Amino acid sequence: MTDSRNRILEHIRRSRAAVKDEVVDRRLSEHPRGPIPARGLLPSAERLALFTEQACSVEATVSRLATVRDIPEAVAEYLRERNLPATLRLAPDRALIELPWAEKASGLEVYSGRAEADDAVSLVPAYAGVAETGTLILHSGAERPTGLNFLPDTHIVTLEAKDIVGTYEEIWDRLRHLHDGRLPRTVNMITGPSRTADIEQTIQLGAHGPRRLHILVIGDPED
Repeated sequence: MTDSRNRILEHIRRSRAAVKDEVVDRRLSEHPRGPIPARGLLPSAERLALFTEQACSVEATVSRLATVRDIPEAVAEYLRERNLPATLRLAPDRALIELPWAEKASGLEVYSGRAEADDAVSLVPAYAGVAETGTLILHSGAERPTGLNFLPDTHIVTLEAKDIVGTYEEIWDRLRHLHDGRLPRTVNMITGPSRTADIEQTIQLGAHGPRRLHILVIGDPED
């Protein structure tokens, strides 16, 4: 095992030495772009419409809210209409924790923190959305435990309409700018609820994560 490992590493070293360091460094620093599809270059209102269309096409559901203060009532209504458990695990984000849950979502048990094994519903804020595929971008951090994106059966995500961009390239630019050129430890790209077709090519939701994804789009887009 040791000899095999050493041979593999030596092969990697020789291959690496054959490439000019300056070429690699330049490519990594310049972040070159590939072709951008036309639907990634839409104005803001059309980006929002495309994001909604693409997200719904992969079994997510989308609701529009005027302000963040509408979140508690919208969450309570979503759970009640689907007869889902009236318990909610919030990401430990102050903006979510300080919402008027008792006033606008009475009867809903609300907790915050990391995901627990028996959590049925989670609520987390998205960093951004990508219109061309209806994809949510969520990154890890103290206020955004990654487990909340995957353990609960029902995943509810808040997304500011102004944070819906056209392409993935824009996401990486924003993330590098936010973290002074460095990227977060984890960046999750979520497109619809978890699914698989491994068994007889039949789509099954919730195979490796949440079986429901509900997106609360807040406010209006901005150019």
